[in-house]
Amino acid sequence: MSEMLFDKLNLNILRKICSGQGLDVNLRYLSNVLNKHRETVRRRVLELQEAKIIDRPIFPFIELYREYPIFVTAYADLPDDEMVVRWVKEDKHIFGAFKVREGDYNMMLFEFHKSLDDYLRWRDHLTIEGKIPERAGRIPSSVIYVSNRLVIKYEPNAAIKLIEREFQEKGKITLNNQVIDEVSLKILAMLVNGKGIRVNENLLARELGIHRATVKKRIGKMVEAGVVLNPLCRFPAFFVPPDFLLVYSLLEVKGKREELEKRILKDPHVSLAYRVSQGRYNLLLFETHKSIEEYLSWEDEYVKKFPGCFGSIKNNYLSPKMTISIDQQKVSLGAIENRLKAMK
Repeated sequence: MSEMLFDKLNLNILRKICSGQGLDVNLRYLSNVLNKHRETVRRRVLELQEAKIIDRPIFPFIELYREYPIFVTAYADLPDDEMVVRWVKEDKHIFGAFKVREGDYNMMLFEFHKSLDDYLRWRDHLTIEGKIPERAGRIPSSVIYVSNRLVIKYEPNAAIKLIEREFQEKGKITLNNQVIDEVSLKILAMLVNGKGIRVNENLLARELGIHRATVKKRIGKMVEAGVVLNPLCRFPAFFVPPDFLLVYSLLEVKGKREELEKRILKDPHVSLAYRVSQGRYNLLLFETHKSIEEYLSWEDEYVKKFPGCFGSIKNNYLSPKMTISIDQQKVSLGAIENRLKAMK
């Protein structure tokens, strides 16, 4: 846990920059790099945002993985009604929620928690406050606990390489019914990789009532300490670009683990990877694929590359239509707000 989170001014700065306040796309920078008119660049950026291909620029709160070291995957039996949907969209512990068909379960939740005790108390309060039905009226959830300290790959923007590869192979690509030409693709690639983002320290300084140099210095120190990453734009679905399939895979790796992990680190299909200990499974991957068929071909390549190294594999295929909610910034801002409340 960073000592910087015990400072009220740092927390107030974090609350703003992690929600995107004081951040803009640097149109002049992109215009100069691409040698395109500023108005052309402005129009292309607006098209990408309005088509929900990228989100607003933010500072990713990477300290979240230390602040909330428990990552929970829950298979739940819950009513598919307005009350439950509102709860998963508003709860500051729920990172993502998907409709699934997994045995008796109809929903899959990704959650961040500070400790096992906090998770259990949170669960108890959900039924006490009537946010979810009592256990007597539903199947008890099936839960997988993962340590956020065992992340071996964190690259939510990795799939931009898949988009670039498809564009090179086909000469065109469409995302969310928006045709992406070469200029738009270059802009998209720069923004998701953190290039062309401008921080308006003057605006932040005015809103916080402090000097601009203080804002710049504090942000610089938080980036250096790994509290936040440099600013960038995320895909709205975090793990995957629009129209792509998210595959949640638990794998049993029996051999050549180090060699396999080195390949995963370079693989643009894998955006997030954990070492786990869940029954026979010891590796968790979040992957990006265009279709189930593409995933099967990808899996077959790994099996051929590492013969005899894989045992059981358990997959959940999560299409965009199955998404109820996915929003890591909501969880990040909730953690920051909790810090501020504790100081008060």
